[in-house]
Amino acid sequence: MSSAREMRIRIRSVKNIAQVTRALETVSASKVRKAIAALNSTRPYSEKAWKLLLHLARQPGHNSLHPLLNERSKKENTLMLFISGDQGLAGVYNMNITREVLHFEFDHPLPIRYITVGKKGRDMLLRRRKNIIAEFSNLTVPPTYAEISALGRMVIDEYLSGKVDQVFLAYTNFKTMASQTPLIEKIVPLTVETEESQKNQYNYAHKTNAVFTYEPDEAGFLEEVITRFISVQIYRAVLDSIASEFSARMLAMHNATQNANDLAALLQLDYNKARQSNITKELLDIAAGAEALRGARQAILEVE
Repeated sequence: MSSAREMRIRIRSVKNIAQVTRALETVSASKVRKAIAALNSTRPYSEKAWKLLLHLARQPGHNSLHPLLNERSKKENTLMLFISGDQGLAGVYNMNITREVLHFEFDHPLPIRYITVGKKGRDMLLRRRKNIIAEFSNLTVPPTYAEISALGRMVIDEYLSGKVDQVFLAYTNFKTMASQTPLIEKIVPLTVETEESQKNQYNYAHKTNAVFTYEPDEAGFLEEVITRFISVQIYRAVLDSIASEFSARMLAMHNATQNANDLAALLQLDYNKARQSNITKELLDIAAGAEALRGARQAILEVE
């Protein structure tokens, strides 16, 4: 059995760990709220841009309006934008999205080039000797659109230059504080369809066939809208992933705090039992010594 001093040191260590995990839980809760607020602020622009793209998709020959709308018949290379976390202590957050990416690559017939956002995903790909062409890490929380627009521009340039024929986005979709889902979606070429997931995401309600007037011209306007829309998609995915990461970390740290407190209580109980046992043992030793002394005195009196 450990000594009383060792048990006190262990109890103090567990309580210190509980204080650290409680602080991490509080910080994560604050960052989750900021990420959700930033995510909600992107919704109005995303909805308007999506409605405009839906209108253009109804026009004959819409695939020829812009290269980012044109599906290539021959595909040779794929680009994956892989969004993960910079740190651990977030439960299974990084593991889930990493597993999803590895399963996708295993089933994908084409070679994949990677752009990573986050150190955990980058390190995993480096250990497996994957082709990483760029990496972004240590973004501000929440990141600004200017930070992510450079990433969007890189993705578009890779596609327009012909180095890749399709671009996929791997991220974690934030649903609730307790529910996050890893997803992989194709973002380039842009497929303007009214799928159920897109209806829910962009509040699909634009069904008019009205004629729009584009200024200064349709080509220039479409260039601006499509490139910005793709960047906004990436920006939303980064915010989704950040909110998912910190909500997962908040839950993991909450559980860690609870476990630490429970462990400290059990250790305190063991310590109290050991201390009580030692006190009882000392009392018994004192009583035995007093009894022995009383017997010795009685023996001396009998001799006298």
